[in-house]
Amino acid sequence: MILCIETATSVCSVALCNKSGVVSLRESHEGKSHASQLTLFIVEILKEHNIEAGDLEAVAVSKGPGSYTGLRIGVSVAKGLAYGAALPLIGIETTTSMFYGLSKEIKSGKINGDLFCPMLDARRMEAYYCIFDSHGKVMKEISAEIIDENSFKDFSSSLIVFFGDGASKCKDVISQENAVFIDDFNVSASHMHEPVYQAFNSQVFEDVAYFEPFYLKDFIATIPKKNIIGQ
Repeated sequence: MILCIETATSVCSVALCNKSGVVSLRESHEGKSHASQLTLFIVEILKEHNIEAGDLEAVAVSKGPGSYTGLRIGVSVAKGLAYGAALPLIGIETTTSMFYGLSKEIKSGKINGDLFCPMLDARRMEAYYCIFDSHGKVMKEISAEIIDENSFKDFSSSLIVFFGDGASKCKDVISQENAVFIDDFNVSASHMHEPVYQAFNSQVFEDVAYFEPFYLKDFIATIPKKNIIGQ
């Protein structure tokens, strides 16, 4: 079994998976709960199935892009588990696991579209996004961009399905005629199952010592005005 960790957004999520699917899932949708909930969820899941970290096949983590703080917490815990239990470490791009979160509905025809665009909020009108076809082939590599009415003009002839918190934020700006928006889509560790086992079977592992989150853009720290002397 493989333990999957997802902390790239406000959702703190841990899933235990085997080759057949998701065995167990713990999630919190409370913002900024990663530091307090993540290790607790891992302990609960392992105890529920009466296993220890050393019994796992690997540890997987959503490597980004996403929340700087969330990614740091998730990757740090995943690296600690992998190193301590001598397990392979798997890193999955957040937008990839998001696509696989819709894959069953796409294959069954419940969700129709030519292209699928998972989007993550990157503050202001900027978003991290990638575009896939219905088979999971990348049609546009992941990028961080300011979204405006011309952002998707190269795909104007295609029906694009937008989803994720970035899509919700940019919904009123995207003027694409052939656009479908999926509301209330939440990133989850349960979405990682298929890409994680693809990586595991192909032995695509990260270097535990040097692996870092995929931030895509630099982290910018801001200082609240109320903390500035004289304010």
